[in-house]
Amino acid sequence: MIVDSVLTNARAYLKDEIVECSLAVEDGKIQKIGKEVHMPRADEKTDLNGLLVLPGVIDCHVHLRDEERAYKETFQTGTAAAAAGGVTSVLDMPNNAPVTMSVEALRNRMQLAQRRILVNVGFLSEFPASAEETGAIVAEGAFGFKLFMANQVGGLDIDNDEALKTAFKQTADLGLPVAVHAEDHSLLKRSVERMKLEARHDMSAFLRAHDDRVELAAVERLLELTSHVEKMRLHFCHVSTKKALDAVGEAKKLGKAFTCEVTPHHLLLTKEDYPSFGAIGLTMPPLRIKENVQGLWKALVEGTVDTVGSDHAPHSLAEKDSASIWEVKAGIPGLETMLPLILTMVHKDRLTLSRAVELMSQKPAEVFGLVDRGCLNEGKAADFVVVDFNQKYRLNASEFKSKAKFSPFDKWEVQGKPMQTYVNGSLVMDDGEIVAKAGNGAVIRRTPF
Repeated sequence: MIVDSVLTNARAYLKDEIVECSLAVEDGKIQKIGKEVHMPRADEKTDLNGLLVLPGVIDCHVHLRDEERAYKETFQTGTAAAAAGGVTSVLDMPNNAPVTMSVEALRNRMQLAQRRILVNVGFLSEFPASAEETGAIVAEGAFGFKLFMANQVGGLDIDNDEALKTAFKQTADLGLPVAVHAEDHSLLKRSVERMKLEARHDMSAFLRAHDDRVELAAVERLLELTSHVEKMRLHFCHVSTKKALDAVGEAKKLGKAFTCEVTPHHLLLTKEDYPSFGAIGLTMPPLRIKENVQGLWKALVEGTVDTVGSDHAPHSLAEKDSASIWEVKAGIPGLETMLPLILTMVHKDRLTLSRAVELMSQKPAEVFGLVDRGCLNEGKAADFVVVDFNQKYRLNASEFKSKAKFSPFDKWEVQGKPMQTYVNGSLVMDDGEIVAKAGNGAVIRRTPF
């Protein structure tokens, strides 16, 4: 048998250990893992010179923009950023223009993406205006639904408890997760209005409006609303406070099928860092005090946290610069910084490599049902990143593949550089350069459980 390619002289992360081996790839799958002498003949052979091979990162929280917001990011630039950062699969969030909240919108987005993407892209949908369309959206291949609790985005009234319960029961019956941005709409609205009445337009006003209570109130409301919904799967995005994370953790102990995510910026930055980069680092939820960051790390190490996601949210530089904080667009790009930042934390003994792989590859695949990805196993998709684990370098936002060439992590020294990214067996990124053509990636669809 002659396979498509064989990668030799690798140090691959296999089942909680690093193994010296070779990998054979055929038709987008890992055909064989073993010693070089046992590898089949191949059309192409690559010597990895002892570099570390990790499962491709799966980032389940990405805003790829495009369509009417292509000036911020396109499918091509966003997935180029993913490949540059060792990310082989992403899930696109639905707060687009137009909002992804119907079969038509989802189908149009998939068709547009297919011509432009460089890595695998799956999609989440907002809840539709008509509950009858939910099943059709699932049949089209959505990996789940997104619920923004901070403001109205989709067709579901976030202030209507009964409507939320009905939607939750429907998704539970369908076996899909609901990813939640947990900030309480009512509390947040009142706080923002009060700040504006006081003519407060500064960063401290934003932080006060988005304080810890806003996140905890949304989490507690959701826990109550889903308390009697069997098989409900809630995934709490970018949890940023200790109290909210504790509440989720207690629900998990009671057997609830709930999961949660943290971001690198909430793990590595605090509100005290804002003076150094200002609105460049403005996010929702915002950066928190040190005690919250310590709580996130404790939960991450102990296992309460399930996934790490970038919440890649690109904007134009003009949108990050305003005299009024209320006019600044919240969000930062993160696809090109997440893996090196987390690997740096491995070097600093903040977490193990095994835990890093679990958080960025294995568990995201499990939570959202990417059944063919997330680990290096024979028969699985050949999605992996080749890393120079010991190389130190400085992050340089001006060289991002993303259209958003800014970052609060700009000029940070990191250790662990993505050198090559393979998607479905094809080399997409090589030493910082995108070497594949647009359309190389695959639109992926959820397989029913």
